[in-house]
Amino acid sequence: MKAPAAGWPSRDWPTRDWIATGPRNPRAPLLVTAELPDDVLAWADALRRAHYPPDRNRLRAHVTLFHALPPSVEEELVEVLRTLARAAPPPARIAALMKLGTGTALAVDSPAMVDLHGAIAERMHGLLTRQDAQPLRLHVTIQNKVTTQAARALQAELGAQLRPVSFRFRGFGLYAWEDGLWRPIRVVPFRG
Repeated sequence: MKAPAAGWPSRDWPTRDWIATGPRNPRAPLLVTAELPDDVLAWADALRRAHYPPDRNRLRAHVTLFHALPPSVEEELVEVLRTLARAAPPPARIAALMKLGTGTALAVDSPAMVDLHGAIAERMHGLLTRQDAQPLRLHVTIQNKVTTQAARALQAELGAQLRPVSFRFRGFGLYAWEDGLWRPIRVVPFRG
């Protein structure tokens, strides 16, 4: 497997099977994530690996802010993320599950990250897909594309065990979406 993108710490990957390899596709849409701290990422990714159907789980645990921005805005987007990352790391809390119909997610409460998302959306106005223009519901998907009964069973099991987890996002992640995998482009850490 290829090494991570330049400037991307290798400790960010519990496994690397979600990373696109080979030449970069210049037409691949861009994704923006709110990067989880290592301990929360490891915990959420372990839940995802345990409960997401293995044949469909091609990604690590993540909090997506934008799913598909045009690749032509990469330079401007990096500058927007750098400007916003001058702020202090936004506080966040996981204290509930989110029902996805045929799946389960960890609901993430972070008004500060929602505000930052709004600032990015304002700068990218007119370029957002319908999905990215919807109101933001921060979450980490740990199960998807299962039966409704399986989703309800996991929600009952985890609901009884879930304890609140408070943390701070460590930065923004920028990726290219290539054939169902992600190509890391850069992480922009919060510096405030």
